Order: sequence, then structure tokens, then C-alpha cells
Amino acid sequence: MVVFDPGDDVLHTRAALAMHHPAAGRATVHPTPSTDSTLALAHNLLDALGKTTPLTGYRANDPTPAWTLAAAWLLAPPVTRLTVLRAHLLSARALHDLLALRARTGVRLYLVCHQPQPSAVLEQALTRTGYDMADADAVLSLDGQNPPHAPRPRQAAADTSEWISLPTLTRLTSYESSPACACSPPTAAQRGLHPPALPLHIATQVAHRLNRTAHPHLAAHLAAAIVMAVSTSQLDTARVLDLALDGTALTLHDRHNVRQGCTTHPVPTWAQPLLRATAFTHLLATGERSSRLFADPLGACGLPSLTDFAEHLRIRPPQPRLR
Repeated sequence: MVVFDPGDDVLHTRAALAMHHPAAGRATVHPTPSTDSTLALAHNLLDALGKTTPLTGYRANDPTPAWTLAAAWLLAPPVTRLTVLRAHLLSARALHDLLALRARTGVRLYLVCHQPQPSAVLEQALTRTGYDMADADAVLSLDGQNPPHAPRPRQAAADTSEWISLPTLTRLTSYESSPACACSPPTAAQRGLHPPALPLHIATQVAHRLNRTAHPHLAAHLAAAIVMAVSTSQLDTARVLDLALDGTALTLHDRHNVRQGCTTHPVPTWAQPLLRATAFTHLLATGERSSRLFADPLGACGLPSLTDFAEHLRIRPPQPRLR
């Protein structure tokens, strides 16, 4: 959808920004002024989704990982509507990557032009794709929406300076190996396994900290360790195909039965988008369903270990009392 706002009406811009609510399936991107960098646009999108940029671990000028991760984070909640302001200023390469993102994710793309007609670059980019045109008054308004696009409620800023101590992380370190297997595992409940559930306020804080990282495999790995109370060696048995499509369950393997046997663990709501995002990263980058879920298919270098990542987020096992 190409949306025309020739008067660059501030009310239309405010309406577009007010619609931004990724958890409800809507995202709005306001591209960085005076740049035609496709990498900058990918970072703008990741920023809009609440991720920390610039990305670490990849070549500084390579936009491919950023666009792949942006696609994965769009698919995870999922986001179904993406509004991009000032689309008439985007370069041909940026528009190409944006339209490729639309093709990979199926997101409904709204390109807002603050002029009476598309730019020549935009018109050329759209020659191979179907699109509709609309006036900003009809699209960028909080009135008459069905359903209404209510702005997000304001939330108090989360305190990220305090340490969060989680007993489930005491089982994290392990040097055992447990190859994946073809099994029909029982659920954790059937095995009588009930890792301690996080209190709501703690789960909210943990989710807030994990959601800031742009690397889904790191966030998902730590989330799984927290909610499943298992070792890294058992977490490393998880493959993409072991995650339920909706992210509600993950199977871990233990064919030698040295710990608790192959088990399907439930995934709480707050952790589901994180695991879905890392699965989508694999599917977008390689198409492989048998690869290790918590490995990075994009080949990042120099990223922290799981324990270092947890320390960086000030999340740790309970500490011994000082005498």
C-alpha cells in the first residue's frame, strides 16, 4: 500500500507512530534522516522492534544479517502490518530490501510518501509487485479503525540495574554430551517435572531484559535455561524441528537417560516469541530444520557465552551468603 501525505501533516505522522505496537501486530518505522543506507534502514526496523543496535558479531557493513534478524523478529510475535514513513526518500537498494522483507514475512507493508506522487525510484521498485494507493486521511488516522488501533498503555521503565537471582540457573553448567535422537518423548508434567515458575513481576523483568537483544539465539537460549532448569548440554540437543510451531513446547533429548530422559517442556507465553524468532532465523538463513536451535546460523563471531550473556543482563543463580 502506497500512502500519500503530500502536506506532511504532523497528525498523520503522530497517528502512524501511535499505531506502533509490535506485540499487537503493528510496527511503524521512521527512517533515519539524510541516509540512504540499507543497513541503517534495517537497524531502524530493529530499533522499532525494541532491539539494541548496531549489531555485534557480524561484518560492520554487511546488511544481510540485520535484514534476516529483522524478518525473524517480525515473524515471531507476529507483526502483520509495517508502516514506513518517508518512503519517497529511500534508495533503490533500501526499497529492494524492504520489499524482499515483505516477500519473506508476508507482512502488510504501508509506504508513506510525503509528496503528491511516488518518487521515480519508488515507482521503479514497485513495477514488479502489486500494490494499492490510498490517501493518508483514510489510512493514518486513529478514528474509524476497525478494530481501533489504540496506543500502547504507558509502562513504568524497568529497572535493569538490579540483579535477578534465578534458582533454575544452578543447573546450567554441564560437560556431558547427549546426542539428539528420534523419540516420542513424554511431557515434563507426565514425568513429574515441575521447574519453579517465575513470579509475574520477575518474569516481566526477565522478558524485558531478554527482549532488548537483537540476537534471538542468545535470548532464546537463556530463556530456555531459565524456564526448563536443565543443563547447557541438554539444551544443545534441541533442534529447530523440536520446537512447536507456535513456540509453546520444546523437546530436549537425553537418549542415555543420564538426567531425566527425552522430555517435551512447556514454554511460557513470555518466552515463546524468543524461541520462535531463533527458529525463524534458521529457516530464513538456511531452511534447515535439523540444525541446532540455539546456534547462530548467521555465523556471528565474538558473541558472549550463555553465562556471560546472563551476567551482562544481571541475571544469575542465587549467590552464597557472605559470612
